[in-house]
Amino acid sequence: MTTSPPAARPLFDAILFDCDGVLVDSEPITNGVLRDMLIELGWQISARECVDRFIGKAIKDELGVIASHTGVTVGDEWIAEFRERRNVALADRLVAVDGAPDVVREIAGVYGDRIAVASGADLHKVHLQLEKVGLIEFFEGRTFSGMDTARSKPAPDVYLLAASSLGVAPDRCVVVEDTPTGVRAGVAAGATVVGYAAGLDAKAAETLTAAGAATVIGDLRDLPEFAIEPAVPVAPRETA
Repeated sequence: MTTSPPAARPLFDAILFDCDGVLVDSEPITNGVLRDMLIELGWQISARECVDRFIGKAIKDELGVIASHTGVTVGDEWIAEFRERRNVALADRLVAVDGAPDVVREIAGVYGDRIAVASGADLHKVHLQLEKVGLIEFFEGRTFSGMDTARSKPAPDVYLLAASSLGVAPDRCVVVEDTPTGVRAGVAAGATVVGYAAGLDAKAAETLTAAGAATVIGDLRDLPEFAIEPAVPVAPRETA
């Protein structure tokens, strides 16, 4: 009788991915649109400052900051225009983070439907991006937005919602995040957080570690090593 070799096994109960900066390379595009619109309001903000101030945060939570630098209190109409201009730019130029399609496919092969996206962005944006880069099929029915919860990241709400929807305990989840705001959200949920800093940029890695990441990877292809127990090869049987 022949036996099948043991398969690779998950080391956790679920994996929860942030979207922007983890699965899709959207941050430069989104922040570029935001910066253009802030300059139009009179804030001569640099590209670097725009990233530092707004990355990983919901625009609706930063209206006071915008008003303090522009003297303009923006509302729903301005936010709607931002989203429209952002979506056009994303549909035109968005690409997946290097290695993300292969990694998601490998993770899904082991974890099945116990993977989800938990983003701070609106669900329309999340779906647009996942469809654009060909990843939506892996997360059907398992995409969650912090805009649909009482509190945005760094509060843990969206990660708690995702874990509950998958039927797993938050402390048995891996969260994959690229910003300190997102890392703090994952830690607050009780999850084990893997920080992603492209190229293992030293400053970014230090910031993610300080926020509570259990480990930091510079290549998304290193995630399976952290989250999957590899199959043990079966030794060949000796014959007489």
